Amino acid sequence: MTPAVEAAIICARNRSGIVTEPFEVITVDTDRVACDGGGGALGHPKVYLNLGPQGHVECPYCSRLYKLREGAHPAHAH
Repeated sequence: MTPAVEAAIICARNRSGIVTEPFEVITVDTDRVACDGGGGALGHPKVYLNLGPQGHVECPYCSRLYKLREGAHPAHAH
C-alpha cells in the first residue's frame, strides 16, 4: 500500500451537513482493525484500517467509526 493510499484511508471523509453522527461507534483496544461491514449479504469487502495518532478511523465503505478505548495502550510493531 502506498503512503498516499494509506493516508486516504486514514483521512476523515467530508460529510454533508445532513449526517451528524457515524453509523456505528465501535470501541477497540488495538490500533489496527478489520471491517467487513458485518458480513453476509449486507457487508462489504474486508478492509484493514489503522487508527493513527488521532486514535480513531472511519470505515470508507460503511462509515463505522472505530475509536481507541480510553486508557488502552496498543502494542506498536517494530
